[in-house]
Parts: sequence; structure tokens; C-alpha cells
Amino acid sequence: MHGPRTALIWRAVFALIGWAILALQYALMLATPDRSPVELTLNFFSYFTILTNVLVALAMTLPVVAGGSAPGRWAASPGVRASVAMYAVVVGLVYHFMLHATWNPQGWLLVANLGLHYLMPTAMLLDWLLIVPKGALRWSDAARWLAFPLIYGAWTTIHGLASDWWPYWFVDASTLGWGKAGAWFAGLLAFFALVGLIVVAIDRRLGRRDRTSASA
Repeated sequence: MHGPRTALIWRAVFALIGWAILALQYALMLATPDRSPVELTLNFFSYFTILTNVLVALAMTLPVVAGGSAPGRWAASPGVRASVAMYAVVVGLVYHFMLHATWNPQGWLLVANLGLHYLMPTAMLLDWLLIVPKGALRWSDAARWLAFPLIYGAWTTIHGLASDWWPYWFVDASTLGWGKAGAWFAGLLAFFALVGLIVVAIDRRLGRRDRTSASA
């Protein structure tokens, strides 16, 4: 994907799609009759999928609408885009292999589901692979990127204890017990670390290739 104009168009398109999908999912969730809007809103922002898609939407939006500002430069930086791509890839993989078989969305819910778990993660991954300059990442970045899932795990525990509502079956401590839920979370954290290391390895490999090509 060559040229700043092409990148700008790509990001503008997926910024619009990303926010539209989030709005659709939120509207569908608010239609649930047995919970209050406040509770539904809190639950909505307690899904890792939703939080990651908010990050993806912001990563697509800020370089377009505020490219010259500090937030725009931050969102366009290689480290930020690599980390958001990593989170998005994990969202897609975990959904496909651990959650896909547990329900059967239809209609607009299917549209939102495909957008959140497949379309936007793929768009963010391609953005990182094809637009972002390579060679700036360090191996330690993969460890630093674990802060987001760790904070999310702490919030999920606090929220779950207070409300007895858990966003995913594999962190439902009230059903699985703390031992099994903790083991699942530790395994997922290790998976985040693995995907992060793969992202750094790709970045470093492509960075070396680009430097070799430039000096040839």
C-alpha cells in the first residue's frame, strides 16, 4: 500500500466502518430488555473485543483528522500501531477458536460480529504490515504490550465480583472457579506475549530487508 494519500484513504474508510460497527453493536446491546442502559453500557465497555475495536477505530481516525497533532503522531507511531494490531489479531483468533462455536448470531448481530472479530482486525493488521515503517520495535515491546490485557484482567475481576457478570466463559470465575479461570487467563496472557514476539520478529525482519534494499 504505497503513498500517503492511499494510506489516508484506507484509514479514513476503516475509521468510518469501525465506528459504525461499534455503534451498531452498542445499539443492539441496548435493545436487551432485562438490564438498565447504565448496566448495559458498563458491560459493553467490559468486553476486550469492544475496547480493542475502540483502539483500532482511534488508530484509524487520529492520523486522518489530527495527523499533525500530538495524538495524531502518537496514533501513527510504529509502536502504537504494532500493539493495536497485535491486540486485534488476538481478538480475532480467540474469537474464532474459542467463542465462534458457542453462539449463532443472525441479522444485524451477525454483521456486527463479523465486523468486530474479522473485518477490523484484518484491516488493522494490513495497515501495520503495508503502511507502517518497519525496524523500530524492540523485543522488550512485547512485554510492555501486556499492560493492556493485565489491566483488563484486573478490571474484569473487580467488575465480575461486584456484578456476577463475566464477559467470556473462560474468565467466569463464579462458574469455573478461580483456579481454572486463572489458568485460562495465564494461558491467554502467554498467547498475547507470543503474538507480540511474532509481531516484533516480523518488524525486525522487514526492517532489515528495507535497509538492505535502500543501501543496494
